[in-house]
Amino acid sequence: MILISMGSNLPSNSGSPLATCEAALVYLQGKGVTLTALSPWYETAPVPISDQPWFINGVAEVSTTLSPAALLNLLHEAEAAFGRARSVVNAPRELDLDLLVYGNLVQVEGAPLLPHPRLHERAFVLLPLQDIAPDWQHPVTGLNLSAMIGALPAGQEIRRLHRH
Repeated sequence: MILISMGSNLPSNSGSPLATCEAALVYLQGKGVTLTALSPWYETAPVPISDQPWFINGVAEVSTTLSPAALLNLLHEAEAAFGRARSVVNAPRELDLDLLVYGNLVQVEGAPLLPHPRLHERAFVLLPLQDIAPDWQHPVTGLNLSAMIGALPAGQEIRRLHRH
């Protein structure tokens, strides 16, 4: 199982943050990544709390023959294609793509770090992930999603986006 988180809180050349996330999936599929599952979209407050716009977030399960490093490079290429310029940490952004998990691979040095070192601290990752892989367990801690969600730090506002 390969998992990618997606987020956006600024419009891009593709439109709204939601349109940007959806266009990013199309972009990745044109580069050798197959979408196998997609969570519902969520609206989430910025982490850490700030006055910037709320995010649209989701998690995708994908398959690819790309190596973890090549997939991470592709995610960075996609971010740039949608207008992201890395400036300061936690700045608003047109697109944020994170490689969360690549099978059960554990990589603690080099890039990418796997599993993503902060995925267990983020409601905007864990709740969408629970929608598509409810039985997933962290390969290092062995914790299941219910335990990780129960241990989330307070103050992370998140709500499922209801589309009409």
